[in-house]
Amino acid sequence: SNRQPLTDAIGNGRLRARIALVISNKAAAGGLERAHESGIETLVIDHRDYSSRDLFDEAVTAALKARGVKLVCLAGFMRLVGRPLLEAFPNAILNIHPSLLPAFPGVDAQTQALAHGVKVSGVTVHFVNEDLDGGPIIVQRSVQVRDDDTPELLSARILEQEHAAYPEAVQVVLDGGWKIEGRRFYQTPGTSR
Repeated sequence: SNRQPLTDAIGNGRLRARIALVISNKAAAGGLERAHESGIETLVIDHRDYSSRDLFDEAVTAALKARGVKLVCLAGFMRLVGRPLLEAFPNAILNIHPSLLPAFPGVDAQTQALAHGVKVSGVTVHFVNEDLDGGPIIVQRSVQVRDDDTPELLSARILEQEHAAYPEAVQVVLDGGWKIEGRRFYQTPGTSR
């Protein structure tokens, strides 16, 4: 569902970009049909067709490069990104995660948040690096955790913030005027987030 807000933000002028391609490693992914219906090229590259993660990443990289892609946005992609893709797109792969990283990386972030009794959770858009959910943070949005929350209720409220945060982060990156020092993402004066 995080691809659609990007498309919507492009359509209403909040995001100055073009989606060149939607790739999935699963042919049955619902996002492929929605992308196709929006006139966006789609491609399935099944990871099971490759003997290693590097070969899979090389195939994905080739498809992206062939279409002139400059920024890769992961959404619902539940695989670690390997060295070939990271090297082909340095500081140009974004991911969205349903927690305020570095808290609760990996899967089931909302369940982890509730189990830890946090009072605030949220969403993080970050650059992808070799560490799971460990790249420099671009945008975060917080969500209050309620006493009666379930993972499903919390997930729904976080998803609303995901849909706003992802287009915002993509535009910040595309606008330039930023730098990364260590793990920190900085915008230069005169740009706003």
